[in-house]
Amino acid sequence: MIRFVLDTSIFVNPDIRNKFGESPTEAMKKFLDYAEKLFGRVEFYVPPGIYKEITHFVELEEVSPDIELYIVKKPPNVHDIKIPAFVVYELIEDIRRRIDKGLRVAEKAVRESVIDTQNVDAIIQRLRRNYRRALREGIVDSKEDFELILLAKELDATIVSADIGILTWAQKMGIKWIDAARFKEVLDELVEKIR
Repeated sequence: MIRFVLDTSIFVNPDIRNKFGESPTEAMKKFLDYAEKLFGRVEFYVPPGIYKEITHFVELEEVSPDIELYIVKKPPNVHDIKIPAFVVYELIEDIRRRIDKGLRVAEKAVRESVIDTQNVDAIIQRLRRNYRRALREGIVDSKEDFELILLAKELDATIVSADIGILTWAQKMGIKWIDAARFKEVLDELVEKIR
């Protein structure tokens, strides 16, 4: 049995979603068409946190009951999953690097604001953008992201996401993954194989 653990980005990231549909709801409908064709051969999972995120974007009344039939909501077994100590070491080191990088971004903004007192609002906006990029890009920065990784590990499933942090940490933990940008093509290949 092939198992995929799905991230919200498949349905909400415009670059990914547009391969399935114009809106999150249309993308979900198209995905569910694939899930119906692959039923019994492929299983699709989401942890509860990801499911909740999806429901903020997808009109559930337009995709029910199919979403309940084809996507399994399952929390990871957080009490029994073991995480190698090196992952914690790497995470701590990564956080330390990011804090230092964030400090440098803030220092640069202060220097710019002293020189250019007329454009303080623009400097603050740039500070926020650069600070967010320094601290959040490429890291697992939410409980939902972590649940996704743990569930894939527990099920020996393949993560499907466009989130660089999720894919980076999946790779570090030896979890199979597919960049969501290729997911529709993967589904097309699977459907072709069962014909």
